[in-house]
Parts: sequence; C-alpha cells; structure tokens
Amino acid sequence: MTDFFKDIAPVTYAGPDSTDPMAFHHYNPDEMLGGKALKDHLRFAIAYWHSFAWEGGDPFGGQTFERPWYPQDDMGRAKQKADTAFEMFRILGVPYFCFHDADVRPEGGSFAENTSRLDEMTDYFAGKMETTGTKLLWGTANMFSHRRYMSGASTNPDPDVFAFAAATVKSCMDATQKLGGENYVLWGGREGYETLINTDMGRELDHMGRFLNMVVDYKHKIGFKGTILVEPKPQEPSKHQYDYDAATCFGFLQKYGLENEVKLNLEQGHAILAGHSFEHEIATAAALGVLGSIDMNRNDYQSGWDTDQFPNNVPEVALAYYHILKAGGFDTGGTNFDAKLRRQSLDAEDLIASHIGGMDVCARGLKAAHAMLADGGLEEALEDRYAGWDTPAAKAMLNSDLGSIAARVAKDNINPTPRSGRQEILENYINRFV
Repeated sequence: MTDFFKDIAPVTYAGPDSTDPMAFHHYNPDEMLGGKALKDHLRFAIAYWHSFAWEGGDPFGGQTFERPWYPQDDMGRAKQKADTAFEMFRILGVPYFCFHDADVRPEGGSFAENTSRLDEMTDYFAGKMETTGTKLLWGTANMFSHRRYMSGASTNPDPDVFAFAAATVKSCMDATQKLGGENYVLWGGREGYETLINTDMGRELDHMGRFLNMVVDYKHKIGFKGTILVEPKPQEPSKHQYDYDAATCFGFLQKYGLENEVKLNLEQGHAILAGHSFEHEIATAAALGVLGSIDMNRNDYQSGWDTDQFPNNVPEVALAYYHILKAGGFDTGGTNFDAKLRRQSLDAEDLIASHIGGMDVCARGLKAAHAMLADGGLEEALEDRYAGWDTPAAKAMLNSDLGSIAARVAKDNINPTPRSGRQEILENYINRFV
C-alpha cells in the first residue's frame, strides 16, 4: 500500500443513473454480453508510461506533475512507482498493464546496467502480480527517447546502435516471457527519416526487416507463446515513418516473409495522424488477417499532433469495436489505454477518474457494437449492396478475361444504372444504438 491514492476507494459499478464521478456507470466487468463477460471482451490494460512515467510535459513546456517517485533516476523510487501503479490497478480492477523498459527502471550507464535494473524490476513486478492477480498484456522496449536512437534503432546508419537495440529487445522479450506477457510490441518510433539526402531507404528497410525476423526467431527459440505485434504510426516523430499505417505495415511484413508471424497493435490517435478513421485501420488489419490489439485514445482534432487523450466519443468507439467483434474479438490482444492526463490535471483523483471515464466509454461502445451486430442492419445493408456479386454471371466473370467480359457487355447490352449508397440512412441507423 502507498498513500498516493489515499482516501480513494476501489471503483465499483453504480449504474447509469448514478452521479458518483468515481464509480463506473456503464462498465460492469461481470456483465455478460453474447456469452462473454465485459472484462473478457475488453481486456483493459493501463499504460505504465503515460500514467506513471510521464511528467506532464509537452512540446512547448516541461514538467507540471509532482509525484513522490520523481526524479525517476533511483531504483528505490522505481519500486515506489511500482507500488503506486499496482495500487491503481487494484483500485480500478483492471486485468492488465503494459510497459516499456525505460518506464520501469532508471537509465543506466551501459547495456549491462540497464539489463540488471530491468531484471530487478521484473522480479519486483512478479511479486506484485502474484499478489494482485494483475497480468501483463504486453511488454516493449523504448528505442526512441534516448539520444542514441535519434537516427533510428534497427534502421540506424550506425551498426552499433542496431546491436544495442537488438540486445535491448532481447532483454525486454526475456522480461515479458518471465512475467507471462501475452504479447510483445515493437513500435518503430524513429524508424524513418527526415530527408532522403542522407538516407539509404532500401538498406534501412532491409535492416528493419532483418531485425524483425530476428525477433520472431528469438520468440520461437525461447518458446514465447504470445503474439509479436508491430504498431503503425505516421509522421511523428520522424517526417517519413516506415510503419505509416496498417496497409503499409502489412506490405512490409509480406516483403520480409512475416505476414503469418506478426500482427498489428493499432492506435486511434495514430490512425487519425495517418488520415484514417480508427475503424478503417481495424477493418484493414482484420481483412488482411493481422488484427492483434489496440491502444485506445483520441486526438484533439484542432491540434496537429498526437495528444493521447482518453476516449470520450461513444460513436467512434462503437464503430471500432463493431469491427473488432465482427472479426471475432480479441485473442491475445486487448484494450490498452495509451492515454494521458492533461498537463493541468495534477491530482491523484484525476488519474483514477480519467480511466473510469475511458472504461465507461469503451463499455458503452462495445454494447452498442454488439447490439448492432445482433440486429444485423448493417450486415443486411451490405448483403443487399453487393448482392449482384452472388449471381452465377458475376462469379464467372471473376474467372474470365477482359475480352470475354467485353463480348458479354456488348451482347447483353449491359448499361448499369447507379444505385444509392444509402450512407445517411445507415448513419441514422447507427445513431439508434449509440
């Protein structure tokens, strides 16, 4: 126990009529939906980095938070931070958490010191996890913050940086394996370039592909049963990111023979930066067979950068979960809150309330998505719109050739009349559920 969250009781479900800001109004973890409890549909996780390691800075200003485990350069305070984190997991009743190595241990003066500190914190986490029952959704390595990675990790022009990154990923995979993590994520935060003037793109892509193959090989070597995930993100921080969006990542996986080994961890905020909706990215990954897990947050649509705010838009969230449920739901993946407080939100209560709101929004969105699928209105509209493709002539056409098709169009005097896409009617339909 710590006193950071003193006087904050465990959060319970109070129902939609409650006005208690520190209670769940829509998320009842044991509520059954389609034969599965909400907690098993959503598989919530808390992001260690935003909730405990982030100090409240932004591109225009520094630290605003004052936490008892600051400065984060001491192993004693690292354990105090862990004590506080697991207290928060208990208060919220979340089943999972996620972390980068740099979130949980202070930076050392060498790879060996980093690894020793990570091993010590891994052992400390193991005891906490056994006591609380909280599990690890995924682990990852921070290969973007330290200055050594300013020109990338696996794509760095310096082979020593590639080596340091590879060794770091090994240590983080070992930690994830030891803690029973269900996935391992690679986010190429600086795997990209600012200008082609000083960049050999082909070489960098080949190195990134080889690096990821090494990760997959090591997964099998140590018997890791979880899923390897890659997280797409465009533009920020590199001007041109190699992992721009779901489709780009899938093309990369295909090129390097990894499409059956690696899936995607998709983030709402990154989808928006790529010019997509979140449901587009989810539907794309599902169609390509690489949907793995999600980071749930939102961006401020008046800002041009990744603001990582907690979700509060039920219609957006409902469409995201609609495509997740349509694809069969999560396997090893889940809903990680890669979201952070506003830098003016200083209190411990703010940290709990932000997650309560996000969990309620996700629960409402999931219930709406499930109701839409059960009703079948969108599926019926899709079947009707594409019904022509179920005819024998249309099926035969796909196995034909241009000459035969042209002859049939001329013989049968085919002259199609456009049909309405009925977008507004379907949008009105969705609004009945959200």
